[in-house]
Amino acid sequence: MKVVVETICKPTEDKDKIKKAVLNIFPELRIDDKGNRMTGASSSLDRFKEILRNHRIRDTARTILLRGEKGNKTIFKLNKQVAFVGKICFAEESHPLGDIWVTIEGENIDSIIEEITSIKGEEK
Repeated sequence: MKVVVETICKPTEDKDKIKKAVLNIFPELRIDDKGNRMTGASSSLDRFKEILRNHRIRDTARTILLRGEKGNKTIFKLNKQVAFVGKICFAEESHPLGDIWVTIEGENIDSIIEEITSIKGEEK
């Protein structure tokens, strides 16, 4: 599995804050900062899954991830401002400051989505 994250840093934004927002959700990410574009890759979704579980938004996440499915990957957007405080808000519309674009890629994307959003084996 591969996770790729991309975002644009607008001239009015602080790059360190954008980096913090991304790392709050994907702390294992290796970020490459070129100009106004930040990209990063990882193979871990541990923190992302933990936030989904703690905030009880796995059903919403499943819907969004399935909706973004294209072949062997799923693509979705996260709100940068919400990510800055360590929470997840899926972006349905574009925001003036831009969003965090996330691509999760793997051989069996349906089972990856199920693993990310499943409550099986956990106590309620």
